[in-house]
Amino acid sequence: MDTRSSNHTGLIELHIAVLLFGGTALFSKLIPLSALDITLLRCAVAAVILALIVKSTGTQLRLKNQKDYFVAVGLGIIVSLHWVTYFASMQLSSVAIGMIAFFTYPVMTVLIEPLFTRARLKLADLISGISVLCGVSLLIPEATLGNDVTLGIVIGILSAVLFTTRNLLHKRYFSAYSGPQAMFYQTAVAVPFLLPWHQADITAIDSHVWWLILLLGVFFTAAPHALFTSALRQLSAKTVSLVSCLQPLYGAVLALLLLGEELALKTIIGGALVVITAIYETQQSRKAQRIAK
Repeated sequence: MDTRSSNHTGLIELHIAVLLFGGTALFSKLIPLSALDITLLRCAVAAVILALIVKSTGTQLRLKNQKDYFVAVGLGIIVSLHWVTYFASMQLSSVAIGMIAFFTYPVMTVLIEPLFTRARLKLADLISGISVLCGVSLLIPEATLGNDVTLGIVIGILSAVLFTTRNLLHKRYFSAYSGPQAMFYQTAVAVPFLLPWHQADITAIDSHVWWLILLLGVFFTAAPHALFTSALRQLSAKTVSLVSCLQPLYGAVLALLLLGEELALKTIIGGALVVITAIYETQQSRKAQRIAK
């Protein structure tokens, strides 16, 4: 396969992966369970499928050394908390608002990463942070946590903090492993971690809900991670990052078409500020990395 054909295939895989990641948010409304129970069952299904994906590539599930198992446990706990807060945010507000609040994470990464690398924070990054704050403020109906939408935004931002932390720790301590292998351990760890707090009676869950859980675990968790990893091997990191910024747009459009969730003008303006800033910071980050090389 030539480079042009490979890039075209990679781009298709990437858009499908990002579309599926965006579609994940819909299950916060479609599955009539708590955010914790959705995450627990999602991880149980995804861990099995991811293990099969890893084994099908001829890769061993075993990690390289004992220290990596401790890292995997830590990352798994952070990922499980990230997913619980991710779904809870959307259950309290809406798919679009929850995703916009969560998508403050690219700018958070830019602001927090210097603490790990000891690099200087640039004025443009601070301006980006202010821009994101302005975007998020447009989503808030009233400045009180007694309002479900406001609480959903706060929890969505907490989810972004957890996701940023996971990404930075993963990059530093766990980047030697493929996406499916890394996610297998993180989803597998999430199951026993969340199990003591589960609320749903599994035997009482309707069959159509089980089908939704299987759909979420297989096609909206394991499959997009496999596609995303494949796309990473064929495309530049810059392209992958920029296309990933379409996730809130895909999620909002799917919520509009499938759930009938309409967007207020303030939500559109606030969301545009957050997403455009995320795209800008992604471009600047890739330029800086290219210059450093």
